[in-house]
Amino acid sequence: MPVVNLSKNTWLATTVLKADSFTSRLVGLLRRSTIGPEEALWLVPSKGIHTIGMKFTIDVIFLDRKSIVLDAIPGLAPHRITGVHFRGHSVLELPKGTLHNSCTEIGDKLEISF
Repeated sequence: MPVVNLSKNTWLATTVLKADSFTSRLVGLLRRSTIGPEEALWLVPSKGIHTIGMKFTIDVIFLDRKSIVLDAIPGLAPHRITGVHFRGHSVLELPKGTLHNSCTEIGDKLEISF
């Protein structure tokens, strides 16, 4: 279940966990002390997130319904709240450095195999 940047032909994650209920989206990564180097949490639906109570920094990608990157936030620290993306459909939470390593940027098309 990988996440691939089709625009850049790069991999973002090899393992995707899907949070698609109210509780799973609310809790997200809060109970974890880290995220694996090739893991991602996919929050569906989601237009904004928070890192209040998290123990580590993450990269964040906001996607529309067609999996086009609307916004990309590198290094979102714990205890922060993102803005709301009204055109957003879902959010990917990834290990810090994933955006840089995959060259992912606004406008890229992602494929999430789930």
